Amino acid sequence: MDVPNREIIGRYLRHAKRFPHIWCPGCGNGIVLGCLLRAIDALGWNKDDVVLVSGIGCSSRAPVYVDFNTLHTAHGRALAFATGIQMVRPKLHVVVIMGDGDAVGIGGNHFIHACRRNIDMTAVVINNFIYGMTGGQQSPTTPQGALSSTSVYGTLDQPFDIAGLAASAGATFSARSTTYHVKELEKLLKAAFRHKGFSVVEAIAACPTTYGRRNRQGGAVDMMKWQKKVAVSAKRAAGMTPEELHGRIVTGVLVDRDAPEYTEEYDRIRRAAAEGKRVAFRSQPGDVTSTRAKEY
Repeated sequence: MDVPNREIIGRYLRHAKRFPHIWCPGCGNGIVLGCLLRAIDALGWNKDDVVLVSGIGCSSRAPVYVDFNTLHTAHGRALAFATGIQMVRPKLHVVVIMGDGDAVGIGGNHFIHACRRNIDMTAVVINNFIYGMTGGQQSPTTPQGALSSTSVYGTLDQPFDIAGLAASAGATFSARSTTYHVKELEKLLKAAFRHKGFSVVEAIAACPTTYGRRNRQGGAVDMMKWQKKVAVSAKRAAGMTPEELHGRIVTGVLVDRDAPEYTEEYDRIRRAAAEGKRVAFRSQPGDVTSTRAKEY
């Protein structure tokens, strides 16, 4: 018998402590959190084995509302805190939830280095194209020409491709979906949680209050319809030209590969050092998948 969605999500919320939440009507953050909780429930993880970490921003309020081990940390530093947890307690399931500004703005350096280390955790980046909580400033993902409180005549900068940045920086799992494609997003989160190594899931989300209103994109429903209209699967995108892909959002799994996991390699070095052994790393230039520590 299928368990109602309300009951599944209700298992993980701190009902008496932190509600009502602060998210605006139509905000995509609640949809992402629901997908995250359903994915965790489907995997059967014990709540005491899950750590949900965030920085600062609208999306970063998520850990406040859920009954896991949680950290609400400094702006842009969520991955640094999460790395410390994973190094000390590698058996825990560490999930980091961030906004676009938190992840690749002030936290950009932490983001790329977490990707290249391939430490076993999942970064969920909710991308609503703007700093929604702090005044509507342009973020690293604000589309060129879009309006914000710091680009009143249109954003000049080219936006970051978060999932693409993750893949190029070395993340062994990178995927993207939207808050319209709820089932796909939940499926991608589940795959990311199962993945051994650093996984990134970018969730394109609506911010009707700060981004949509300023850019005359209509209400929450209109913004969701836009997500449906511009999304194209990675499989279909592979056969499209750059001109055909202009303005589209590629969804699905972009990268999924195996590579040595950081905490396991660190433990290998630690044990070798304790025994007075040397550790060699055998690799081919540019091929991170072949880099493994060997004791001798």
